[in-house]
Amino acid sequence: MKEVRANARELMKGFCRVCPVCNGKACAGEVPGMGGLGTGSSFMANVEALTDYKLRMRLIHSVTNPDPSTEVLGMPLAIPVLAAPIGGVSFNMGGKVTEEDYITAKLKACVANRIVGCTGDGVPPFIYESGFNAIKAVGGKGIPFIKPWEDAELFAKLDKAAETGCSIFGMDIDAAGLVTLAKMGRPVTPKTPAKLKEIISHVPGKFIVKGIMCVDDAKAAVDAGAAAIVVSNHGGRVLDQTPGTAHVLFDIAEAVGKDITILVDGGIRSGSDVLKMLALGADAVMIGRPFSIATVGGLEEGAGKYIQQLQSELISAMVLTGCATIADITPEVITDVLGQ
Repeated sequence: MKEVRANARELMKGFCRVCPVCNGKACAGEVPGMGGLGTGSSFMANVEALTDYKLRMRLIHSVTNPDPSTEVLGMPLAIPVLAAPIGGVSFNMGGKVTEEDYITAKLKACVANRIVGCTGDGVPPFIYESGFNAIKAVGGKGIPFIKPWEDAELFAKLDKAAETGCSIFGMDIDAAGLVTLAKMGRPVTPKTPAKLKEIISHVPGKFIVKGIMCVDDAKAAVDAGAAAIVVSNHGGRVLDQTPGTAHVLFDIAEAVGKDITILVDGGIRSGSDVLKMLALGADAVMIGRPFSIATVGGLEEGAGKYIQQLQSELISAMVLTGCATIADITPEVITDVLGQ
């Protein structure tokens, strides 16, 4: 990964510094770019929230070869990780790699390493078109995320997404406040419970609502018929001064975890971070910026190396916390900063 990251640093110069620790401090306010909105506090909060939880090391047990595989929404996963829907290579990542090469490489790496990749949406059209083509290239084994456009554009894109052969669809409802789209004059809006139900009933498959940060919204997504939610503040890119996702995940999981699949993103960088999010109630995680860096830096091979690194780190963390399977990763595996 060292060589992949060095190449990414060169290719993304001026847009991402590929910092040793991707915590949002050096890139605060750089939107477009890879930073967080405004002060960057929401991006930073995601990383800091995860550091508030520590792993409870346990070594008197028989776990030597843990199984990190799982199944989410009917998808078998080698590890409980999905590559988050990030697009806009030209204006967020430097443009030295084309949108189509980037997203196709990421999805192919996911399929080769037995996880699932998601594609993004945006302006201009080649962003979502490249994503749709990439999903077709991997036989429908990807999840297209569509932004919360007004009806005509939203339903047209959902119909086009269905033509890729995918069986799971997503909407990043948190993009309703995305600065980059606002600057382009494109209408993206929050959705009422009734409208969300209409959208979900329109798609020929399971539906994921991304951008849930409170229990009330989680319950509304359940009531609307969503198959899954993503606890997410859009990587800190839409609203300054939000809490980190790890800090709201547990309450959301307690409220609706028996009724809906729970995914989470925000600040996840390592296999240990994955384990923490599972312990807080997630069924799987989504990872964004690190996948983008790995893909820009090494295309399919780079993204594949990152997935393999995550798998190795997660297996090690499971051994050192006494977890033989994903089901064994419970809240007892972690402590807070006070050791409680």
